[in-house]
Formats: sequence, structure tokens, C-alpha cells
Amino acid sequence: MKDPTIKSEPFKEIVILEHTRFPTIDHLARFANIAAGGKTTGVYWANGVAFVYYPLPTTTEIAAKALIEEKKVYWAFVSYALMPEYRPLIETKERIIVPVIDMSTSPLFQNVAQWLKKQG
Repeated sequence: MKDPTIKSEPFKEIVILEHTRFPTIDHLARFANIAAGGKTTGVYWANGVAFVYYPLPTTTEIAAKALIEEKKVYWAFVSYALMPEYRPLIETKERIIVPVIDMSTSPLFQNVAQWLKKQG
């Protein structure tokens, strides 16, 4: 039996349908906590931006076709806040603790963060 070929094919495009910038990282942490139904949730960090995203499920035929044929993925919603320095946890005054995942080694997440910064 021949060994399988393994290759990486990065996304060619991410389409963000809606995005919201929060004024502070605490506001983002509160939002992430509420959006997760009060369960522990994390946010991603890259390039001075902390964000959380909600991908459009690829269960629809159109989304699955775009992913496979065009290497295009849809994110239904992205919320973010500027966070110039990485830190592993955000703790709000209400004692909401949100872990922060450093994704600065990912070109994809670096590009998303750069794009979000430009949105103002």
C-alpha cells in the first residue's frame, strides 16, 4: 500500500459577514462569556488584536462547495478589541476570566487581525 500524500492548502479567502469592535478588552470578554452562555470560552490573539469568530456552518451545500472548490470560508460574525500586548488571561471586574490563545504564529490569524485593525 502506498503512503498517502499530505499537503497543506490554505484558505484563499475569508468572508466576514459582520464585525463589531468593542471599546475595551473587558467588553469583548463579557460579550464572549455571554455568547457562550456563561461557559468558559476563549478568544484568539494576533497582531495586537483579540477576537472571537463564529464560522458559518459548512452544512449548507453552498458553504461546503465554496470551501472545497474555492478555498473560501465564511465567518458569520467577528467581535474584537485592540489588545496591543498579549496576555494569557483577561479578568474583568465581575471576575469573568477568559483565556487568550496566542495565534501569532498563524499567517491566517495575523492577516485577519491586520484587516480588523484597519476597520477602525
